[in-house]
Amino acid sequence: MTTLQSIVGLVTFTLLVACARPNQTEEALPSSNEQTASPLVQEVLTREQRDALSPGDVLQSFKEGNERFQTNDLTARDHSAQVRKSASGQFPKAVVLSCLDSRVPVEDVFDRGIGDIFVGRVAGNFVNEDLLGSMEFGCKVAGSKLILVLGHEHCGAVQAAIEDVKMGNITAMLSKIRPAVDAVVYEGDRTAANPSFVQKVCEQNVRHTIEQIRANSEILKEMEASEEIMIVGGVYDMDTGKVTFLE
Repeated sequence: MTTLQSIVGLVTFTLLVACARPNQTEEALPSSNEQTASPLVQEVLTREQRDALSPGDVLQSFKEGNERFQTNDLTARDHSAQVRKSASGQFPKAVVLSCLDSRVPVEDVFDRGIGDIFVGRVAGNFVNEDLLGSMEFGCKVAGSKLILVLGHEHCGAVQAAIEDVKMGNITAMLSKIRPAVDAVVYEGDRTAANPSFVQKVCEQNVRHTIEQIRANSEILKEMEASEEIMIVGGVYDMDTGKVTFLE
C-alpha cells in the first residue's frame, strides 16, 4: 500500500467514525420523553409549608396520595437530594402508627417523601407509653397535624391475639390487642381461621388504639379538642393497596 493510499484510508475511517458518533450538542439535549417527564421532587417540607396546613388538609393529602399509590402513579423524588436538604431539620406533617408488617410500606402507601411523616411501628399497631411519648413529641414539640393509626387485613399479630398465643415477650405484646378481640360482637366462628372475624378485630383494634391515645395522653386529647390535630384510623387492604379510613 502506498503512502497516499494509507492517508486516504485513514481519512475515510476518521470520517466514518465521526458520522457514527452522536453530535455532542444533540447528545446533551434531552429526549422528547425526558422533556415531557415530570421533574424529580428535590425539596423537603418546610416549617412554613407545614404550619400553613390544617389537620384536614393533611388527611386529604393522605387520601389523594393513597389513590396515586393504588394506580402506581407515585411522585418521582430525588431521595439523595431530599436526604441532604433534610439533614439540618425536619417538619413532618403527620405521625403514622403502623403494624410491623413488611408488606405495608407506609411512605409509599401515602405517596410521601423524606421528611414528610413520622412513622412508628409495632406488631399489631397498639399504643404504649413509649409510642404515646413519641406521638406527643411529633405533635406537641415538632408540630405534626395528624395522627393516623394504620391497621391492615390478614394481620398476624391480630390472628395470634385471637388464638391467645403464649410465647416469651410475645405474650405481653398480644395482651395489648386482646381487648379488641373481646370487644367484637360476632356470632360466627371466632377463630383466626375466619377472615371475616379477623377483619372485624383488626378494625376494632384500630379503634381501641385511638381510644387508648385519648385516654392516656392528656396532651394529645387537648390538642384534638382544640382542633390542633386530628386522630384517625385506617385499614390497609393487602390485595389492592387501598386504605379505608374509619371516620
